[in-house]
Amino acid sequence: MSIDVTGPINERYDEILTERALGLIETLHREYGARRLELLERRRERVAAIEGGASLEFLPETKDVRDDPDWRVAPAAPGLVDRRVEITGPTDRKMTINALNSGAKVWLADQEDANTPLWENVVGGQLNLLDAITRRIDFSTDTKSYALKPDDELATIVVRPRGWHLPEKHIVVDGEPVSGSLVDFALYLAACGQLQLDRGQGPYFYLPKMESHLEARLWNDVFVTAQEYLGIPRGTIRATVLIETYPAAFEMEEILYELREHSAGLNAGRWDYMFSVIKTHRTRGTDFQLPDRNSVTMTVPFMRAYTELLVRTCHKRGAHAIGGMAAFIPSKDPAVNEQAFAKVEADKRREAGDGFDGSWVAHPGMVETCRTVFDSVLGAEPNQLGKLREDVSVTAADLLDVAATPGAVTEAGLRNNVSVAIQYLAAWLEGTGAVGIFDLMEDAATAEISRSQIWQWRQNGVVLDTGETVTTDLVQRIADEEIAKLGEDSGRFKAARELFLETALADDYADFLTLPAYERMA
Repeated sequence: MSIDVTGPINERYDEILTERALGLIETLHREYGARRLELLERRRERVAAIEGGASLEFLPETKDVRDDPDWRVAPAAPGLVDRRVEITGPTDRKMTINALNSGAKVWLADQEDANTPLWENVVGGQLNLLDAITRRIDFSTDTKSYALKPDDELATIVVRPRGWHLPEKHIVVDGEPVSGSLVDFALYLAACGQLQLDRGQGPYFYLPKMESHLEARLWNDVFVTAQEYLGIPRGTIRATVLIETYPAAFEMEEILYELREHSAGLNAGRWDYMFSVIKTHRTRGTDFQLPDRNSVTMTVPFMRAYTELLVRTCHKRGAHAIGGMAAFIPSKDPAVNEQAFAKVEADKRREAGDGFDGSWVAHPGMVETCRTVFDSVLGAEPNQLGKLREDVSVTAADLLDVAATPGAVTEAGLRNNVSVAIQYLAAWLEGTGAVGIFDLMEDAATAEISRSQIWQWRQNGVVLDTGETVTTDLVQRIADEEIAKLGEDSGRFKAARELFLETALADDYADFLTLPAYERMA
């Protein structure tokens, strides 16, 4: 092998960084690395075309796939038939135990937005998953011990690897860093794939940040190659795709089609979707400019069109439709807590009524609320695949109708974006990717929306409710004021401020905040 691991080899890392796993990574990189880079270049070409006046549309060249009434995705795999409540979170040891014990049907074991690519997280998270599956995991503090419940009470593990855009600089093939997606996927599949099959389930994945059916085709080809390499039966890998980019919303059926023998459905990744709306049309003036982030609800026209189309598309093809994240977390303030639980209940009631088969929460304390809502709709049924939503008819214009979103851009909204982004980045740079801020569980998507909105508002010369225009000087001043409110003058907050301002105020827009952030990480 000509694969090099440049990160430190800590205790037990050899259980994950096996010759088998590294051989799989090398094989996948050699076969698919160049194709991955070509697809990333296609993303840039699309943005350039949109900047020049082009529009997103349902692809004419794939109309036959959309019009063919006969194809379906594979039947739901064991452990993925009933997904009425799913919990998300990083793969640290405590969260692994709490998520599996939470009462949720599925745990999205997150190696992406709720994680950071700190080397210790990349490999340590895989060790925690291995230990959970083999029941060797425990965790203790000075006051409390954590252990797994019996197997039949545990959530099904679904791993979310990093997106196609992210590299893994600690694993190099022929002098090139390999894809973070392929590393996370291969390490889990090699260590845990057969173990999961032996337990009567399988290696299941959530696929993030895809922008086209060609990227889904790449994943499907990776699955076929990996299963052959490891001697795992073809089709035992199952993948749920997060529809969290604007372009992907126009290719939902095609994405399901490309993955159909490995598909486990689609998810409405609402926060990254908002980020992608801004990112895709960032230079197109105010037609694609959103108001304050927290005022954009799931009932505004373009978001409503997106979620209804997702349910219709999935159930038409026999695939699960999974709803979005409820980011609220329990608070010690009774009034805040009451409001948070009411908002989660209303959100999940809307999703269950629309036909979603399940939905996400970010905290074990919210599992019961979500489950109760879906129980009331599902009854004894495991899902709503029979609810075909043939009443739904969504056009490209409906998906593109961002201009109909009500709301204003306010100083309070600007301050919230600045404060949340800097607080999040301060934690991210030290290795924590899921951070409780202002009674919400935030991950990288929120920081992306926050800095992207500010970038767009500044470019468009937006005037706030106070009469001030969003300028470089104003954003810099607010950043200093918000950090002062937090009482922080540490080096990590200075680094977070620098990174935030670099990506929010630069003339050239950074495609992903996590790329320059990763460069700052050892």
